Amino acid sequence: MMVYISFHIFPFLTLSGNSLNDANSVSGIAVHDECKLKFLELKAKRNYRYIVFKIDDISKQVAIEKLGSHDETYEDFTNSLPADQCRYAVFDYDFTTEENCHKSKIYFIAWSPDTSKIRAKMVYASSKDRFKRELDGIQVELQATDPSEMSLDVIRSRAL
Repeated sequence: MMVYISFHIFPFLTLSGNSLNDANSVSGIAVHDECKLKFLELKAKRNYRYIVFKIDDISKQVAIEKLGSHDETYEDFTNSLPADQCRYAVFDYDFTTEENCHKSKIYFIAWSPDTSKIRAKMVYASSKDRFKRELDGIQVELQATDPSEMSLDVIRSRAL
């Protein structure tokens, strides 16, 4: 039995999705398999410092926009986020505790700058939870609308 769901979120926006496929039934956005594979590499093999994801308007899928090499910094990561467009990202943050233990936490960051288009903000917001569930191993989630909400100080404070 196939179930089709259609949602009318706003009068000017109708989104449909098949509840039995990969698409998010609220936003109609699917997750490309490569997103899951590269996230597993970040988590298990630590091949990357960060991954930036974007929703492709044509394929209606979350896809990888940038893979940050393991030697890139948090500043490199924040510079890779566009100032006026929404993105999802994961960042592998290494830190040392007061007990001198080396640890790492994987952050999920929903970047939705104030200057981005309203429709993009709606699509990213309605797809976020479904996408995040695909990335098993997220330890901290941040929602940021400007760089100060995801500064290195904020990252550090959420790590402890």
